[in-house]
Amino acid sequence: MNFSVKAIHPIYNLQFGLVCLSSLLFSASFNMLIPELPEYLSKMGGAEYKGLIIALFTLTAGISRPFSGRLTDTLGRVPVMAVGSIVCFVCGILYPVLGTVSGFLFLRLIHGFSTGFKPTATAAYVADIVPRERWGEALGLHGLCFSIGMALGPAIGSTIKIYSSMNMLFYASSVFALMSILILMNMKETLKYKQRFSLRILKISRKDIIAVEVLPAAIVTFLSYMAYGVILTLIPDWSQHLGITNKGLFFMVFTITSVMIRFGAGKASDKYGRLHIIAIGLFFLIISLFIVGFSTSITGLLVGAAIYGVSTGIVSPALNAWTVDMSFADHRGKAMATMYIALEAGIGLGALIAGWMYQDVIAKIPMLMYASAAMVFLALGYVAMRLRKGEKGLV
Repeated sequence: MNFSVKAIHPIYNLQFGLVCLSSLLFSASFNMLIPELPEYLSKMGGAEYKGLIIALFTLTAGISRPFSGRLTDTLGRVPVMAVGSIVCFVCGILYPVLGTVSGFLFLRLIHGFSTGFKPTATAAYVADIVPRERWGEALGLHGLCFSIGMALGPAIGSTIKIYSSMNMLFYASSVFALMSILILMNMKETLKYKQRFSLRILKISRKDIIAVEVLPAAIVTFLSYMAYGVILTLIPDWSQHLGITNKGLFFMVFTITSVMIRFGAGKASDKYGRLHIIAIGLFFLIISLFIVGFSTSITGLLVGAAIYGVSTGIVSPALNAWTVDMSFADHRGKAMATMYIALEAGIGLGALIAGWMYQDVIAKIPMLMYASAAMVFLALGYVAMRLRKGEKGLV
């Protein structure tokens, strides 16, 4: 009797490996820029716009989500993933060309379309090729690969900047995106009933923007990811203030610990329920933000980074799986888009508020970390309320 690889190993097959590798390279592509962008913008004379580095990026990511969700459910998963990587490739080439504050901010706006497209289609693709009872495990594994890209990216990016130049860093970002595109070209489409592209597909009504059935997961996502917007905006300067030369070190440490726990956390959410695992992760997230805010040494900051990584490694796969659990099979793209809209709104708002309040005054950073912890506490309270009602998260 013949058994296919997919039949024996419903997760560990070539297609899953390819989508994970593509996501790793994609993640590294845009994350390698983050630690060096605040200083780069300051040197161009745009220090007061630091909050916009992340806010503009997440604005277009959020705006594009309804369209990417619709296109994912009509044109196919692979073409939409490709669009995200292509945007990263083009922007990396254009950053050195548009060397003004206004040009830079314009490109940050365009660059955001990349994460508005690829992660939405990728999550739907993973759900297509993995049995429902192993979604938590699969999304945890995929998140692990994405997180490896997040760890490698900043470390590689800061190293390139230290030993070469910002322009070389931008070009390296394009190379990573190009490799992601090449991998996508070898992936099989999983959407059964594809449509031809037409402008009619891009017509979005209110019912196409938000998948109401996954709003509980979106609320938790929004509240918890505001802290990440603050982290992205302030940690490069906070690291430099505490004496860290490689500003990607914080991101590398938190991503390594996130990678170490994601796989187990995803499986745990399959076994014990999404909400129990999310609550544990949110608790550690609050602790980590207080440690980062209290830190007066490199060691303290990196301990906070490690705990932050543990918390996100617990929360992220469970939130993704909870979203997929509550989604309808034929609107999975829209469901994931809804969750990512909440994610980008949280990151963008957190970054915007942090940049507006910070104004290059280092003494304000601890207060902003504590305020972020308060928002996560609201998310924990919401999850606790649903647990008291007897909900564990669908499994």
